[in-house]
Amino acid sequence: MEYVASLAFAKEKDQQDPLNKFRDQFYFPQRNGKDAIYLCGNSLGLQSKNVKSAIEQELADWQQCAVEGYWEAKNPWLYYQQYCSKPLTAILGASQQELTVMNTLTVNLHLMMLSFYRPNKQRFKVLMEAGAFPSDQYAVETQVKFHGYDPESAIIEVSPRPGEHLIRLEDILEIINTESDSLALVLFGGINYYTGQFFDIPAITAAAHKAGAYAGFDLAHVAGNIPVELHNWEVDFAVWCSYKYLNGGPGAVGGAFVHEKHASNRNFLRLGGWWGNEESARFKMEKGFVPKKEAEGWQQSTAQVFNMVSLKASLELFEAAGIGALRIKSEGMTNYLEFLLQQLKGINFQIITPKNCNERGAQLSLLFLDKGKEIHQRMTDAGIIVDWREPGVIRVSPAPLYNSYQDVFHFYEIIANIASNA
Repeated sequence: MEYVASLAFAKEKDQQDPLNKFRDQFYFPQRNGKDAIYLCGNSLGLQSKNVKSAIEQELADWQQCAVEGYWEAKNPWLYYQQYCSKPLTAILGASQQELTVMNTLTVNLHLMMLSFYRPNKQRFKVLMEAGAFPSDQYAVETQVKFHGYDPESAIIEVSPRPGEHLIRLEDILEIINTESDSLALVLFGGINYYTGQFFDIPAITAAAHKAGAYAGFDLAHVAGNIPVELHNWEVDFAVWCSYKYLNGGPGAVGGAFVHEKHASNRNFLRLGGWWGNEESARFKMEKGFVPKKEAEGWQQSTAQVFNMVSLKASLELFEAAGIGALRIKSEGMTNYLEFLLQQLKGINFQIITPKNCNERGAQLSLLFLDKGKEIHQRMTDAGIIVDWREPGVIRVSPAPLYNSYQDVFHFYEIIANIASNA
C-alpha cells in the first residue's frame, strides 16, 4: 500500500475502517484535557464501556440470589469460566474443551509445568528464549530446583547472534536437534515482550515433538493480538494473561490451553482441585479425584466471577469484531506506524521488531541509543502513553479494537516535534 505521512490520509483510512465503531466502546485516559494517545495495549488494555453494567449485573444477582446465584443468576456462576472460554476458541484456534480461564498467568504456568515437566536422569533440560519475561524465567528456574536440578545445567537459553536483536528460527531448531536426547520441555513466549518478535510456533512445536519433548508457550502478548491455531499446530499446552490485548482489566484472570490428546486422558498427571473434578460427581463430596476430560480438569477452585466479568464483557466485542478482521487492521496500522517512523530525522533509534508483519503483532520496539528515557518522558508530557523497558526500548502498540490511524499519525507528529527540538 502507498502510505502518506499526512493527517488527511489517516482520516481517510479511519473512515474506510469497518471496525472504527469499536473505538467508541472504550474509555480513554485523559491528558491535557483530551483523550490520550494510548498505544500501550500490550501492557494494559483499555476499559470497555460495557464493563460497568456487566459488574452491576453480577452485584445485583449476588444481592438478590445470594448462594442461589450459582444456578439462578442471569449468568449462572457454576459455568462462569465457560462464558470466557467459548469466545476464546476462535482467537486461539482450539476447541472449548481445550481451553479454560483460571488463576493468573504464572500460577497457570507452574500448574502446567507440574504436568508437562517431568524430568528424569536422561531428560531434564528446558529450552527457552534468552531475555524471556522475568516471570517465565523465575517459574522455570524454581521448577527446575523443585525437581532437584541445577538451573545452570538444566536451562538452555537461545540468544540472538552477536550484533543482532532477534532470535533466528534455525538456531532454535538446531539446539532442539542437538539436545534431543536430554530435552524434556521447550517453553517459549509466543512473542518476546522486549523485541516484539513472534516465534514460529508450529515449527518449534514440531521440532520439540521430533526430539521427544513437550512444547509449551506463554501467549501473554499473543492472545487477542495474533490469531493462532493451537490445536492444529499440536501445541501441548499454553498459558496467557487477559489484561493486555484482551482488555480483561488489571490483574484479570489468566487462561490455559491443554491439547485434547492430554486433556482427555484422566491419567495425565495434574494437581487436583474441587472445580477440576468431574461435574457429575463434584457434589457427592467423596474421596478420589476424577478430573474432567478437558482443560477444565486443571482448575483448582470456584470460578472467580468478579475477576472474570470484565474479560467476559471485552470478549463480547471481540466476537462482534472478529479476530481475522482485527488482525488485518492491526497489520495495516503497524505497517503505517513503521512507515511514519522511517520519515523521522534527527533522532537516534532503530526498530528492533521484525520487519515481516508475519513475524510480529501490534507492537514496534524502538531501541534508543541515547536519550531514550528523556524522550519517553517528553512523549508522556505531550499526552502519549507508551511503554518504557530497560535498558533502552520504547514499545509502541496500536491495538486494532480501539486505536485508529489518526492515533498513529498524531504519535508521529509529536515525536517528530520532539526530534526537531532535541
